[in-house]
Amino acid sequence: MAIAHTSKIEFTVELDENKIPENINWTAEDGGINNEASKAIMLSVWDHKQKDTLRMDLWTKDMPVDEMKQFFHQTLVSMAGSFERATDDQKMSATMRDFCEYFAEKLELKKG
Repeated sequence: MAIAHTSKIEFTVELDENKIPENINWTAEDGGINNEASKAIMLSVWDHKQKDTLRMDLWTKDMPVDEMKQFFHQTLVSMAGSFERATDDQKMSATMRDFCEYFAEKLELKKG
């Protein structure tokens, strides 16, 4: 099958003199995103040759800790959904969601 379309996602990270991220912007033209600001990135890439995950986690130095906790929680929740769609393992997905609830409770992310 021939490739019908190529899509590109770009991240631009501005660093201070100590190479600490000051600003993160990203562009995904197919998604209608053009040079949008962000405070954090978590990117995982599967190396099929080494059977290992390559990771890049970046956040700006002005990312508030409470937002970082929320970012982690939302990332974990979305990973549970991705895991279920990728594997159809509903039992483990439910277990992951239970952990997400516990995580949110312990960090007091859900009020009331």
